[in-house]
Amino acid sequence: MLSSGKAAVYRRYPFTIVLKRVVEKPEVQPLRLKLDPGSKTTGIALVNDANDKVIFAAELSHRGQTIKASLDRRRALRRGRRQRKTRYRKSRWQNRRRKPGWLPTSLESRLANILTWVRRLCQYASIVALSQELVKFDPQLLDNPDIAGIEYQQGKLAGYEVRAFLLEKWNRTCAYCGKQDIPLQVEHIQARANGGTNRASNLTLACQPCNKAKDTFPIEVFLANKPEVLTRLLAQAKRPLKDAAAVNATRYALLERLQAVGLPVECGTGGLTKYNRTQRGLPKSHWLDAACVGKRTPEVLHVKGVVPLLMTATGHGSRQMCRVDRYGFPRGRAKQAKKVSGFQTGDMIKAVVTSGKKVGTYVGRVAVRSTGSFNLTTEQGTIQGIRSRFCQPVHRSDGYGYRYGASFPLPQEGTPLSSPRLKGQGAPEAEVR
Repeated sequence: MLSSGKAAVYRRYPFTIVLKRVVEKPEVQPLRLKLDPGSKTTGIALVNDANDKVIFAAELSHRGQTIKASLDRRRALRRGRRQRKTRYRKSRWQNRRRKPGWLPTSLESRLANILTWVRRLCQYASIVALSQELVKFDPQLLDNPDIAGIEYQQGKLAGYEVRAFLLEKWNRTCAYCGKQDIPLQVEHIQARANGGTNRASNLTLACQPCNKAKDTFPIEVFLANKPEVLTRLLAQAKRPLKDAAAVNATRYALLERLQAVGLPVECGTGGLTKYNRTQRGLPKSHWLDAACVGKRTPEVLHVKGVVPLLMTATGHGSRQMCRVDRYGFPRGRAKQAKKVSGFQTGDMIKAVVTSGKKVGTYVGRVAVRSTGSFNLTTEQGTIQGIRSRFCQPVHRSDGYGYRYGASFPLPQEGTPLSSPRLKGQGAPEAEVR
């Protein structure tokens, strides 16, 4: 359609075309948008419930840690400034009030990224329903198994959330020998025979030989000849649930904002997502987890040939008028014009250089200069001194970086695609809101 002139490129990322002629009865099939929110990366998948195909897949990388680091630097500069001999300025922090439902900036950024792409995809495709992984871990339940009634404790997902949490915490690796891609078992660091509990901080993962060899020995005795492994294991066992806390703090806020879009929202848990993925023999990845969110996951998912779009939130630049040194004093001049010759920093361009020392074709992100001599960042490196007359736009800056990931691997005979499974099985249940 593009070569015949019936359509034109509307957007490069995600690649979208627009028809140049009116179609009386277009064949448009309803799609379901599935989301697997994460602390660092969110999986996105568009699934056609009619033919069980994954139409589009993406992985959205957030910039929450970058925002937090920037705020930490700003706070350090302000604290240092208060210690100088400068004029007195009245305190303003007592006049600040937080609105109901306030979230830290790093968490608000995650919600804004997800909602931005929900709205964009709703413009490009006929989405009629949403699916969201509402909760991945429940730290209260992990630390206190008696917090809920007997029906919940003996439900079909009993223990499944704990196993999913341990797989994430210990990176699907045996804590004692470091082996991966093997069946793993839940192991008590301090054996229950010696007074150990079922708290998440006392649980780890071990392969069957290591689990059998440890038996009821104290961890200090079992790893007496491996002091570095003992130190790492004890430190990782006390690792804070920072990523889980970020997801839990934003899950219901995301649900409320998705409901405001006006589409029905189906909710499921992380244990249900893992159950769906393992039952369908799919490998572990963010976009495949998104495709398996919710109870309305097809029995057979057609994912052959799907290439996920890897999107990284980069922001829309800095509000600083000029850069400062480590003491907080300006070290440059104020910002110049944002656009030069119709380009701005962050645009993806194609430069066809026909003269000079840099003859060739380059594609990448541009950093503009008021002189008209741009820097172009490509996969091979940074090319400096590209004149604006050689540049043509490919994709305008929209706050995100794009690249394509590896296509879905085709299964080989005798090669299982599912991730290592723990002891125990369970059938899932979903929650619909």
